Amino acid sequence: MSPTEAVVAGAGPTGLTLALELARRGVEVRILDRSPEPFAGSRGKGLTARSQEVMDDLGIVDEIVEAGFRHLPSRVAVRGQVVRDSDPHADLSPTPDRPYDGGLMIPQWRTEQILRERLSEFGIDVERGVEVVGFEQTTDKVTVRLAGGGTVMARYLVGCDGGRSTVRKALGVSFEGTGGIEGMLLGDVSVDGLVPDHWYQWTHPEQGFVALCPFRGINSWQFQGVPFADFDEEGNLPEPSLEYFQRVLDDIACGPGVRLSDPTWLSTWHVNVRMVDRFRDGRVFLAGDAAHVHPPAGGLGMNTGIQDAYNLGWKLALVLAGSADPSLLDTYEEERLPLARWTLGVSSAGLQKVAANLGREDSEGFAGAVTEDGQQLGLGYPWSSLSRDGDVTTGVRAGDRAPDAPCLSPDGTPLRLFDVFRGTHFTVLGFGGGSRHILQTLAEDAPDDVTYVVVGDSRGPGVDVVDDRGLARSAYGAHGGTLVVVRPDGYVALTAAATAADDVIDYLGRLVGRSS
Repeated sequence: MSPTEAVVAGAGPTGLTLALELARRGVEVRILDRSPEPFAGSRGKGLTARSQEVMDDLGIVDEIVEAGFRHLPSRVAVRGQVVRDSDPHADLSPTPDRPYDGGLMIPQWRTEQILRERLSEFGIDVERGVEVVGFEQTTDKVTVRLAGGGTVMARYLVGCDGGRSTVRKALGVSFEGTGGIEGMLLGDVSVDGLVPDHWYQWTHPEQGFVALCPFRGINSWQFQGVPFADFDEEGNLPEPSLEYFQRVLDDIACGPGVRLSDPTWLSTWHVNVRMVDRFRDGRVFLAGDAAHVHPPAGGLGMNTGIQDAYNLGWKLALVLAGSADPSLLDTYEEERLPLARWTLGVSSAGLQKVAANLGREDSEGFAGAVTEDGQQLGLGYPWSSLSRDGDVTTGVRAGDRAPDAPCLSPDGTPLRLFDVFRGTHFTVLGFGGGSRHILQTLAEDAPDDVTYVVVGDSRGPGVDVVDDRGLARSAYGAHGGTLVVVRPDGYVALTAAATAADDVIDYLGRLVGRSS
C-alpha cells in the first residue's frame, strides 16, 4: 500500500466521523475496517443534541433528522398492564441558542451509512476486509501492519477499532475498569401487533424486563431483554435466536400477542466499564470505544466517541498541514480524557438506577437512565490550555460550547450563527458595527483560515450578520466592542475586549501560525 498522511483503523461512527473531518480539510486519509461488510445492527441508537450539532457542521444533519424519531414516548407495562406513558423530553423545545432540543432515535447502521455517503463525496471509501494487526512507529512515521503481510506508511494512526481494539493492545495502554454479570439480549427484528408510536417496555418482578423500540420509516425494532432466570453462574445468557427472543417477550410481557420475525442482528451485551490512562502515544491515538467503553444508560457511549473524533480531527489536520505546532495534539487528551471519565461515571450511575427498578412494580423502565446533561450541551473545556478569557465580561466563557442564534444576512435572508461557523475555519465574532475596523486589522496579521464576522444590531456598512432581535448578543452576553474567537469544533476559544485585538492575533498566531 502507498504512503498516506493518516490511517484510521475502524469504520464505526467514531472512525467515520474522524475520516470525514480529515477529508474535508484535504488530508490524505485511509479508513480501514477488518469486517467485509458494514455493521448491520442498531446498537448505538441515539444521537444527543450535541452530536446532532456535529452532524450539522458536517453537512448531514437533514438526512440524520429525517431518518430518526424525536420525542418518542415510552409506554411501560408491569405484569402485562400499562402503568405509564411518558416522554422524558416532553418539556424540551428548540431555543434560539439550542436548535436541537433533545435526542434523536436512529439506528447505528443508518448513522454510519449517512456518514459513509458523505465521506464518499470526498473520494474516500472504507477499505473493507483490511485488518490492522500491529504497527511500528518512529519519530516521523507509523508503519501499519496488516493481516496477510501488507503494510501502509502514515504520519499518524488513530485506533477507532472498538472495545477489543488491536491498536490499543499493540500500544500496551492499560484499559482499567470493571465488568459484571449484568447483561442484556439485543437484536433487530420486525414486529407485528404494535403501532410504532412508543418505545414499549414491559417489566415483570419475577421474570425480568423486555423492550421494543421502533425506528422511523421501516419495520425494524430494537429488542432489549433481561430475563432474570436465564443467566448462568458466569452471567451468560443462552445463544440469541428469534425463537428465544419470542419466548422472552411472551413470558415477561404476559403474552401481548406481538410477533417477532425477520431478525437482522442478534446479540448479547455484558457490562463493561473501562477506559485508558492516556489517549496518545507518539504518533498513535485512540478514540471512541478503543479508549473508553460505557454502560448503555443514557446513550452517551457512541456520542462520546463521535465527539472524540470531532475534537481530534481539526487539530490533526492543522498539524499535518504544517499550520500548527505538533504540541497542539497534546490538547486532545487534555480535553477528552476528563470528559470520558465523567461519562463513565454518570452512565454507570444511570445503569445502577435502571437495574434497581427494572423488576419493581413501579418501574420507570429506561426513563431512569436519563443522565445529568444527557444531551451533552453543557459540556466543554474550561480547563483546557486552549481556553483563554480576556479582561471582558461575557455570558459565555472560554471552553464553553458556542451558542447558536437566528439572525439575518445583510440582504435580509435568515441566517444562523451555526451557518457562519459551519466549515473548517476559526471564526472571530466582533459585536457592534464599530468592530469592522478591528477585524480588518486582525485579518491583516492573523492566520488565513479564519472567518471574521461583524455582528450588528441593524443593517449597515460593514455588518456581516444582522442581530435584529438581539438573540446573538443575548446568547453571548456580549456588549459593544467584544471579540469572541470560536474554534472549528464550535467551542469558545477566547474572549477579549476590542481594545485587546493584539491578544487575538497572538492567540491565533501561536495556535495555527501566522499568514504569509
